[in-house]
Amino acid sequence: MSLKSVRTLAAIAAMAGLLTSCQSVQEALSNPEPNIGPCPSALSLYDAHRIVELRNNEVVYENVGFTGEILAVRSLCSYYGERPILANLEIDFGFGRGPAAQGDVKTYEFFVAVTRRDMAVMAKEVFPVSIRFPAGRDRVYRTETIDAISIPRADEGTSGVNFEILVGFELTEEQLAFNRSGQRFRVAAGQD
Repeated sequence: MSLKSVRTLAAIAAMAGLLTSCQSVQEALSNPEPNIGPCPSALSLYDAHRIVELRNNEVVYENVGFTGEILAVRSLCSYYGERPILANLEIDFGFGRGPAAQGDVKTYEFFVAVTRRDMAVMAKEVFPVSIRFPAGRDRVYRTETIDAISIPRADEGTSGVNFEILVGFELTEEQLAFNRSGQRFRVAAGQD
Protein backbone atom coordinates (compact mmCIF):
# COMPACT_ATOMS: atom_id res chain seq x y z
CA MET A 1 0.00 0.00 0.00
CA SER A 2 1.41 3.40 -0.96
CA LEU A 3 2.02 6.23 1.50
CA LYS A 4 -0.70 8.23 -0.27
CA SER A 5 -3.19 5.37 0.26
CA VAL A 6 -2.29 5.13 3.94
CA ARG A 7 -2.77 8.89 4.34
CA THR A 8 -6.10 8.72 2.52
CA LEU A 9 -7.35 5.90 4.75
CA ALA A 10 -6.18 7.74 7.87
CA ALA A 11 -7.96 10.91 6.73
CA ILE A 12 -11.19 8.98 6.04
CA ALA A 13 -11.03 7.34 9.48
CA ALA A 14 -10.45 10.70 11.18
CA MET A 15 -13.30 12.34 9.25
CA ALA A 16 -15.65 9.48 10.11
CA GLY A 17 -14.95 10.22 13.75
CA LEU A 18 -15.75 13.92 13.29
CA LEU A 19 -18.80 13.54 11.06
CA THR A 20 -20.53 10.73 12.96
CA SER A 21 -21.81 10.30 16.45
CA CYS A 22 -23.89 7.92 18.52
CA GLN A 23 -26.25 10.72 19.47
CA SER A 24 -28.16 12.71 16.87
CA VAL A 25 -28.30 16.49 16.94
CA GLN A 26 -32.07 16.30 17.46
CA GLU A 27 -31.52 14.18 20.60
CA ALA A 28 -28.83 16.58 21.82
CA LEU A 29 -31.06 19.60 21.19
CA SER A 30 -33.73 18.11 23.46
CA ASN A 31 -31.29 18.47 26.40
CA PRO A 32 -32.47 21.24 28.76
CA GLU A 33 -28.91 22.56 29.32
CA PRO A 34 -28.08 25.53 27.07
CA ASN A 35 -24.88 25.69 25.02
CA ILE A 36 -22.03 27.42 26.82
CA GLY A 37 -21.53 29.59 23.76
CA PRO A 38 -22.51 30.10 20.12
CA CYS A 39 -22.50 27.41 17.46
CA PRO A 40 -19.68 27.27 14.90
CA SER A 41 -20.21 29.47 11.85
CA ALA A 42 -21.54 27.43 8.91
CA LEU A 43 -20.99 28.95 5.47
CA SER A 44 -20.01 28.30 1.88
CA LEU A 45 -16.62 29.39 0.60
CA TYR A 46 -16.86 32.18 -1.98
CA ASP A 47 -14.27 30.54 -4.24
CA ALA A 48 -16.13 27.20 -4.18
CA HIS A 49 -19.81 28.14 -3.84
CA ARG A 50 -20.53 27.57 -7.53
CA ILE A 51 -19.46 25.27 -10.33
CA VAL A 52 -19.69 26.05 -14.04
CA GLU A 53 -18.68 23.56 -16.70
CA LEU A 54 -17.48 25.31 -19.84
CA ARG A 55 -16.80 23.63 -23.16
CA ASN A 56 -13.37 24.73 -24.46
CA ASN A 57 -13.07 27.10 -21.44
CA GLU A 58 -14.72 29.81 -23.57
CA VAL A 59 -17.01 32.04 -21.48
CA VAL A 60 -20.12 32.29 -23.65
CA TYR A 61 -23.57 30.97 -22.89
CA GLU A 62 -23.58 28.40 -25.70
CA ASN A 63 -20.56 26.65 -24.05
CA VAL A 64 -22.15 26.27 -20.60
CA GLY A 65 -22.70 22.65 -19.53
CA PHE A 66 -23.87 21.71 -16.05
CA THR A 67 -23.80 24.32 -13.28
CA GLY A 68 -24.39 24.36 -9.56
CA GLU A 69 -24.58 26.91 -6.78
CA ILE A 70 -24.80 26.75 -3.01
CA LEU A 71 -27.71 29.03 -2.17
CA ALA A 72 -27.80 28.77 1.63
CA VAL A 73 -26.21 26.91 4.55
CA ARG A 74 -27.98 26.46 7.88
CA SER A 75 -26.77 24.74 11.02
CA LEU A 76 -28.00 23.77 14.46
CA CYS A 77 -25.72 22.61 17.23
CA SER A 78 -25.68 21.45 20.81
CA TYR A 79 -22.91 21.11 23.38
CA TYR A 80 -22.64 21.17 27.13
CA GLY A 81 -20.34 19.91 29.83
CA GLU A 82 -17.30 18.22 28.32
CA ARG A 83 -19.21 16.74 25.39
CA PRO A 84 -18.19 17.50 21.80
CA ILE A 85 -20.13 19.97 19.68
CA LEU A 86 -22.80 18.11 17.69
CA ALA A 87 -23.96 19.97 14.61
CA ASN A 88 -26.11 19.28 11.58
CA LEU A 89 -26.24 21.13 8.28
CA GLU A 90 -28.87 21.89 5.71
CA ILE A 91 -27.44 23.01 2.39
CA ASP A 92 -29.69 24.49 -0.32
CA PHE A 93 -28.42 23.92 -3.85
CA GLY A 94 -29.51 25.17 -7.26
CA PHE A 95 -28.39 23.09 -10.26
CA GLY A 96 -28.55 24.02 -13.93
CA ARG A 97 -28.30 22.36 -17.32
CA GLY A 98 -26.88 24.66 -20.00
CA PRO A 99 -26.89 24.30 -23.79
CA ALA A 100 -23.61 22.31 -23.86
CA ALA A 101 -24.67 19.78 -21.17
CA GLN A 102 -24.71 16.16 -22.29
CA GLY A 103 -27.49 13.97 -20.87
CA ASP A 104 -30.05 14.56 -18.15
CA VAL A 105 -28.16 13.21 -15.10
CA LYS A 106 -25.16 14.80 -13.42
CA THR A 107 -23.30 13.81 -10.25
CA TYR A 108 -21.79 16.78 -8.44
CA GLU A 109 -19.36 16.56 -5.54
CA PHE A 110 -19.36 18.94 -2.59
CA PHE A 111 -17.28 19.01 0.57
CA VAL A 112 -17.92 19.72 4.22
CA ALA A 113 -14.85 20.77 6.21
CA VAL A 114 -14.44 21.52 9.91
CA THR A 115 -11.77 24.11 10.67
CA ARG A 116 -10.32 25.97 13.58
CA ARG A 117 -11.63 29.48 12.95
CA ASP A 118 -9.42 31.17 10.33
CA MET A 119 -6.87 28.37 10.70
CA ALA A 120 -6.19 24.84 9.53
CA VAL A 121 -8.71 22.27 8.34
CA MET A 122 -9.32 19.67 11.04
CA ALA A 123 -11.33 17.32 8.82
CA LYS A 124 -12.92 17.28 5.37
CA GLU A 125 -15.31 14.88 3.67
CA VAL A 126 -16.59 14.86 0.08
CA PHE A 127 -20.21 13.95 -0.68
CA PRO A 128 -21.76 13.11 -4.08
CA VAL A 129 -25.17 14.38 -5.08
CA SER A 130 -26.81 13.02 -8.25
CA ILE A 131 -29.30 15.24 -10.02
CA ARG A 132 -31.75 14.19 -12.72
CA PHE A 133 -33.09 16.99 -14.87
CA PRO A 134 -36.68 16.19 -15.90
CA ALA A 135 -37.57 16.64 -19.57
CA GLY A 136 -37.96 20.31 -20.45
CA ARG A 137 -36.40 21.58 -17.20
CA ASP A 138 -33.00 23.24 -16.99
CA ARG A 139 -33.04 23.92 -13.23
CA VAL A 140 -33.38 21.69 -10.19
CA TYR A 141 -33.29 22.71 -6.53
CA ARG A 142 -32.35 20.39 -3.70
CA THR A 143 -31.65 20.55 0.03
CA GLU A 144 -29.05 18.13 1.39
CA THR A 145 -28.76 17.35 5.10
CA ILE A 146 -25.57 16.29 6.89
CA ASP A 147 -26.35 14.95 10.37
CA ALA A 148 -24.24 14.55 13.48
CA ILE A 149 -21.02 16.38 12.77
CA SER A 150 -19.04 15.86 15.97
CA ILE A 151 -16.39 18.46 16.82
CA PRO A 152 -14.17 17.61 19.80
CA ARG A 153 -13.39 20.38 22.29
CA ALA A 154 -10.22 20.78 24.37
CA ASP A 155 -12.26 21.30 27.54
CA GLU A 156 -15.72 22.38 28.67
CA GLY A 157 -14.78 26.06 28.30
CA THR A 158 -14.13 25.74 24.54
CA SER A 159 -17.06 27.25 22.65
CA GLY A 160 -18.25 26.80 19.11
CA VAL A 161 -16.97 30.26 18.15
CA ASN A 162 -13.52 28.64 17.81
CA PHE A 163 -14.63 26.52 14.81
CA GLU A 164 -16.15 26.88 11.35
CA ILE A 165 -18.02 24.45 9.14
CA LEU A 166 -17.25 25.21 5.50
CA VAL A 167 -19.07 23.93 2.42
CA GLY A 168 -18.12 24.10 -1.26
CA PHE A 169 -17.97 22.24 -4.56
CA GLU A 170 -15.00 20.11 -5.52
CA LEU A 171 -13.55 22.07 -8.44
CA THR A 172 -10.90 21.68 -11.13
CA GLU A 173 -8.11 24.27 -11.27
CA GLU A 174 -9.87 25.90 -14.25
CA GLN A 175 -13.21 26.09 -12.43
CA LEU A 176 -11.53 27.57 -9.35
CA ALA A 177 -9.75 30.17 -11.50
CA PHE A 178 -13.07 31.03 -13.21
CA ASN A 179 -14.75 31.58 -9.82
CA ARG A 180 -11.86 33.68 -8.51
CA SER A 181 -11.88 35.85 -11.63
CA GLY A 182 -15.42 36.99 -10.88
CA GLN A 183 -16.46 36.16 -14.46
CA ARG A 184 -19.99 35.22 -15.36
CA PHE A 185 -21.21 33.84 -18.63
CA ARG A 186 -23.39 36.29 -20.48
CA VAL A 187 -26.40 35.71 -22.63
CA ALA A 188 -26.28 37.74 -25.84
CA ALA A 189 -29.17 40.22 -25.66
CA GLY A 190 -30.24 43.27 -27.60
CA GLN A 191 -28.90 44.54 -30.87
CA ASP A 192 -25.33 44.28 -32.12
